[in-house]
Amino acid sequence: MKKILFGLIIAGLLIFSCKSTSTGGDSKKVAIQFESKSGSNVQGTAVFIEKNGVVNLEAKLTGLKPGVHAIHIHEKADCSATDAASAGGHWNPTFKKHGKWGDAEHHKGDIGNFTADVDGKATILFKTDEWCIGCGDTTKDILGKGLIVHDKPDDFTTQPSGNAGARVACSAIIQ
Repeated sequence: MKKILFGLIIAGLLIFSCKSTSTGGDSKKVAIQFESKSGSNVQGTAVFIEKNGVVNLEAKLTGLKPGVHAIHIHEKADCSATDAASAGGHWNPTFKKHGKWGDAEHHKGDIGNFTADVDGKATILFKTDEWCIGCGDTTKDILGKGLIVHDKPDDFTTQPSGNAGARVACSAIIQ
């Protein structure tokens, strides 16, 4: 009887523990998978999670050339072209100049640069309150856009694209 009672207490603690670590009903999540583009071998996944008005992005990529690359949100959730040109230009709903995230002038899609290691692997972590997932605000909503990885780094000055080179991976940001 003591073993059963002890087991029930432990089970109750586990259930209570799981409930206390829940993400709650106000979080939204979109998980996507990249397609290789422009003859590359780049593969990967990305997850967007919105909680309390902040969107976190975590992308994991493989098959990159070692070194610095750019990542941007583009206008359309269309990766049908072999070079991903079908995704359009950078997402820029506030009609700003291209630039570095955090500067006065930047596109909402100007995420920035990241570095792939010697094995061509990279993890990108990004966090902002300037995006939302499915909120319907055309100046913030990332659903229906494309996430693009570029072959080169963004120079943060060339208009309107940052001179980041070929689009080597693409994914539609859709649920």
